[in-house]
Amino acid sequence: MNRRNFLQTGSLTSLGLIAASVSGLAAAPGTADPLEEATIMQLQQRMQQGKATSISLTQGYLQRIRTIDKQGPRLNSVIELNPDALAIAAAMDKERKAGKVRGPLHGIPVLIKDNIDTGDKMMTTAGVLALTGNIAKEDAFIIKQLRAAGAVLLGKTNLSEWANFRSSRSTSAWSSRGGQTKCPYILDRNPSGSSAGSGSATAANLCAISIGTETDGSIVSPSSVNGLVGIKPTVGLWSRSGIIPISATQDTAGPMARTVQDAVILLGALTGIDPADAVTKESEGKAQKDYTQYLDKNGLKGKRIGVEKAHFNETPALVQLYRDAIAVLEAQGATVVEVEIRKALEPVGRRAEFQVLLYEFKDGVNRYLTNAGGKMRSLDDVIAFNKANEAKAMPFFKQETLIESNGKGDLNSEEYKDSLQKTLSSRKLLADLMAEHKLDALSGITNGLAGCIDLVNGDYDNGPSSSTPAAISGFPHITVPMGFAHGLPAGLSFYATAYKEPELIAMAYAYEQASMKRRAPVYKVDLLG
Repeated sequence: MNRRNFLQTGSLTSLGLIAASVSGLAAAPGTADPLEEATIMQLQQRMQQGKATSISLTQGYLQRIRTIDKQGPRLNSVIELNPDALAIAAAMDKERKAGKVRGPLHGIPVLIKDNIDTGDKMMTTAGVLALTGNIAKEDAFIIKQLRAAGAVLLGKTNLSEWANFRSSRSTSAWSSRGGQTKCPYILDRNPSGSSAGSGSATAANLCAISIGTETDGSIVSPSSVNGLVGIKPTVGLWSRSGIIPISATQDTAGPMARTVQDAVILLGALTGIDPADAVTKESEGKAQKDYTQYLDKNGLKGKRIGVEKAHFNETPALVQLYRDAIAVLEAQGATVVEVEIRKALEPVGRRAEFQVLLYEFKDGVNRYLTNAGGKMRSLDDVIAFNKANEAKAMPFFKQETLIESNGKGDLNSEEYKDSLQKTLSSRKLLADLMAEHKLDALSGITNGLAGCIDLVNGDYDNGPSSSTPAAISGFPHITVPMGFAHGLPAGLSFYATAYKEPELIAMAYAYEQASMKRRAPVYKVDLLG
């Protein structure tokens, strides 16, 4: 989704200490590097064979962050490193030596988005200068799950400030705390928001896998733009407690990875019912701890997939990728049906979603800030801070979305209730469309190609998007690399009704294995460079 159009219509810390002793596992860009495009199972095999340890992997990724993120191409994707990363890795190595391996994530370095609470020495700020110094009292529920799975929490990634909910004139991937993140394929291009840092870092192999968050497009869009697999789970499959919110009805965290298998490994590990997030109760009997059983190379055979007809009217390069992807689907045994998904959702209207987000953002952020107990206790405080520190907090764009949200009433407002009813009607509209055409999934171009970074004018419309149908309905959505145009990646989307992750995983994996379009970035300076 183009965030600007939507809104208008509706430190790297302790690096020297952490990376002071590097094993030599990581190498400079363009040279042989055992971490380049390494999968979780490859890393596990190396540790099992004694060719690597969690410490050496962690050191290697820290070195890559130092050389690629901060010195060489300067992606600026990592906002803060975990000073406890090597200690966690050492503990995981000790367990492995004693014969205890917790699972496929044991000892695997992971980066997470800086709007997810960690009860450690790292801050949680959503990239917001006003929240600098915010140390969470405890881990978010999904981070507790991540630690229990044995992962090494490597650090936090930059993002579009407030998850891209501050201004209608914003530039994605920029935050007042973290600055501007770049796309690793062509450096003057925007890696898309709001999970820009997670997308850029994972594409550049600065971690094994990462976690992003999405309200509408913020996992799948940066995944598409950065040549990744991204999964936006059904809302309720992963807990949202301990995550700085936008929307109680649309928010979810999700995996971002270089392969479907890696994304699926992370997906299962972080499911669970959380008493602090009532929506997760709906996942009881539907969520699973291991989705890898659905990785089926024949997962497209006999399936009926509805592809967005409107996407055939986009730029020629994207349309060619789309047609090529559809040919792969058909070659793998799927029946492809052209449908008008965008038209089917016209009764919802574009304004309704924005109104829902305005109301829910105010409600959720005020509760988060009150419970955090920091200097900023409310949205009022944040707005006042930004105004008093305008040169640093708002040098390029302002905070009209924060102000508009703050002016809304509570969740008993008739405007909110009416808007919510409209957005949730999307569930029936999409289900009816699928039933009418006897479809197993819907599909389309995930997002347009990466736009240019423009801090003066902000984001611009860069073409098609498939994020909104699954976002407003709370349905699951998976994007998989479908190829390159002008040196920039694009993704193909698969989405369906609630808790259909197993079926979507099978289809996405079959498409990935038949097409294999993922390529490592080359860090070009610009389109002609």
